[in-house]
Amino acid sequence: MKPAQYQRLQQLLACPTAPFREALVVAEVERQLQASSVAYFFDPHGNIVVGVASEQAYKKILNQRSKEPVRVFIAHMDHPGFHGVRWLSSTRLAIKWFGGTPKKHINGSRVWIAADDGLLVKGTVKKAVLRKDKRALNTAEVLLDSPISENKKIAATKLFGGFDFRQPVWKSGKRIYTRAADDLAGVFAIIETAKLMRNKSKAAKQPAFIGLLTRGEEIGFVGAVAHLELGWLSKAIRPVVAVSLEASRTLPGAVIGKGPVVRLGDWCTVFDPGGLKVLSDLALKLLPKKFQRRVMDGGSCEATAMTAWGITTIGISLPLGNYHNEGYEGGMDCLNPCGPAPEFVHLDDIEGELKLCAGLMKAGLDWGDPWQQQRDRLRKNLKSYQRYL
Repeated sequence: MKPAQYQRLQQLLACPTAPFREALVVAEVERQLQASSVAYFFDPHGNIVVGVASEQAYKKILNQRSKEPVRVFIAHMDHPGFHGVRWLSSTRLAIKWFGGTPKKHINGSRVWIAADDGLLVKGTVKKAVLRKDKRALNTAEVLLDSPISENKKIAATKLFGGFDFRQPVWKSGKRIYTRAADDLAGVFAIIETAKLMRNKSKAAKQPAFIGLLTRGEEIGFVGAVAHLELGWLSKAIRPVVAVSLEASRTLPGAVIGKGPVVRLGDWCTVFDPGGLKVLSDLALKLLPKKFQRRVMDGGSCEATAMTAWGITTIGISLPLGNYHNEGYEGGMDCLNPCGPAPEFVHLDDIEGELKLCAGLMKAGLDWGDPWQQQRDRLRKNLKSYQRYL
């Protein structure tokens, strides 16, 4: 990865974010898109639609009569985190958590606290209470390292935060450690693909690329569902293929550093077999022996929402260490097994994902009948053994 591209990745991964508190990610996304003159607009729910400048332009592409499907790449801008609830004193903040967390060693862990205009202060978690199902943190108090400056008088409900580590993002070898690879690495891949498509499609009549950067994924794909409920995709005349980009919990057969994963499904559902055939064939061509295939059932993702709304859906995952900041794999800054820990991904996996995204945008992929060659091989085999029937 070129230094300038890696710098863009770092800048995204460093952005503070939490469900419904994605403003700082949005600002960085806008900065990067504007720097490359990539068109975008906001849907009515604050999701960013990348590659087109307006709702009208989006619908125009969806309603073009073409056999080439519109590829809708989807990633989310949030990561599990907390909202401030009320001030208990000038240095004590009651919080409510949204999304997954470690289930052990939460008390005493370090957190950062931000508002929509940036980081404000750091603190320590006290009096942590898990949800009734014991699967994640529910409420807690945060003891601030120092009071927020008097000229920063701010309501508790305007604050948000998450687990804090030595830095927002750092590299060790080819591993990238960060507060939130899930799913800011996917956001990065969409921005980079949008830039590539803008450069390649200047002479094209209509681009087949759309990026959808969503909000509130960590609590039930809220932004994605709100976008789907608009009806724009379901009413499309042109074929649509949704491509979910995620950082997903590493599992046997989906190992960090062994390449991006052709995601066959998630915890809720398998994905479209025809589309996965196209993606698998492409991976064999572009990344021989440098990709993986697996049902990534360590969690569910926005591909489930797309599938539920009848959209042809496939997925690419980056194998993710310490999913949702829970120290499954341990490593740097993980003080206790299964306690708070930075997430980590591998640079080679990210570069492989970028190649697959670019490959999926090539014209002429066999979306219409991806199983033709397989049928031909099976018919040939039938002919060889017909006499035994």
